[in-house]
Amino acid sequence: MELFSPSKIASITFKNHILRAATAENMGDERGRPTPELFKKYEALAKGEVGGIITGNIAISQNAKPLLEKGILVLDEDNVPSLAKLTEHIHSFGTPIIAQLVHTGGQSERENAIAPSQVSDYKAREMSEEEIREVINDFSQAILRAKKAGFDGVELHCAHGFLLSEFFSPRTNKRVDQWGGSIQNRTRIALEIISEARELVGDFLILAKINGFETLKGGIDIQEGVEIAKKLEEYGVDAIEVSNGMIKAGMASIRGNVPSEMLLALDPKFAKIPKFLKPLVAKAVKFFIPQPKPTQNYNLPSTKAIKSALQIPIIAVGGITKLEDMQKIIQDKDADFLSLSRPLIIEPSFVKKLQEGRSKESKCIQCNFCLIGSLYGPLKCHYGKVPKI
Repeated sequence: MELFSPSKIASITFKNHILRAATAENMGDERGRPTPELFKKYEALAKGEVGGIITGNIAISQNAKPLLEKGILVLDEDNVPSLAKLTEHIHSFGTPIIAQLVHTGGQSERENAIAPSQVSDYKAREMSEEEIREVINDFSQAILRAKKAGFDGVELHCAHGFLLSEFFSPRTNKRVDQWGGSIQNRTRIALEIISEARELVGDFLILAKINGFETLKGGIDIQEGVEIAKKLEEYGVDAIEVSNGMIKAGMASIRGNVPSEMLLALDPKFAKIPKFLKPLVAKAVKFFIPQPKPTQNYNLPSTKAIKSALQIPIIAVGGITKLEDMQKIIQDKDADFLSLSRPLIIEPSFVKKLQEGRSKESKCIQCNFCLIGSLYGPLKCHYGKVPKI
């Protein structure tokens, strides 16, 4: 398998084995429609020869949005025409585009946030059976709308502590009914979503992004991550992207520097801190937020374990920045595709540069200022520099 050769997931052909990972762009308008900025962002990625684009998370309904991210896209019926223009534009460059679908669940910080269980980490209340059924319907209808809008497929966001991830994890799912307990029960919501969706969209591409493991006590370990992946394959998912982490796990899913300087500059909660104290507060924040190691290829052990147990394509993500590592992962068949985020924020043409021999490693310094910056404005690389307010 060659890194830059075309490759398929189900019936969709990707230009090469390097995908753009879902990354919150904060480039939607007040109704969750794509802005001209997002068209330009995706056009740059397509021209930069990514194999395919996975969008930043798209909420399945207005109620599924997070509180902070004002610019998140929403896949409701009203937004199908504007999203169809986006997919048509990206297809003009020969690039497939996948819609990542999300319900933010207990991490949304909304007044009436919902979650599988009421746990101490969040204010969210436990969902009723009726609410679970409503979410299943919202997901299946969003998948149908994604097909109508011209997307080549969808990725169910079952990672990073969002709602489906909360159902999968024993740390956040304490239910004692058919939606909790065993892996079969905790993943039942995915089975129901996929079953309903298949009735509506047939063999339309459905991917899932999961936590292959979780760093917090009581969460998913690698062995359980393998079993969850096997269930999803059984349910009819076409490929699985293997990640890890949630908000409470600090820098688990995005390794590197804790961007406390950016947080202090942009978050209104810190506005009253005297300027001379901010460097000390920034250091304190770094001390208290978990910073797991390593920072390169950090999901590879769980990815390899899942790859060896499944037949469907597996996508590796997380700290993949070097051409040498990319080639080895694909050649050794530790994964079928690679998914990059931060390297493509700083260099949208990174894949093209790799292909043409103009680069061997990403210029990203893992300052993670992009992570905080995208909560308060459009996604961009800050390269370790706090913007002037």
